[in-house]
Amino acid sequence: MSGGTKELAWFKSSYSGSEGDSCVEVAISEQAVYVRDSKDMARESLTVGHEGWNPFVRFAAQH
Repeated sequence: MSGGTKELAWFKSSYSGSEGDSCVEVAISEQAVYVRDSKDMARESLTVGHEGWNPFVRFAAQH
């Protein structure tokens, strides 16, 4: 996990599956938006700048 992300307030994304087996968690800081897989929290989170967040979500929703 990238440095400093342990202190973030993570929440389940509204894009996560309702079955609880495909959870994407998101945390927002002043610097960026962080995304992680709740089943593999040892893996480093994906970091997206605030200016790139809306384009990222639009892209992800299409795929």
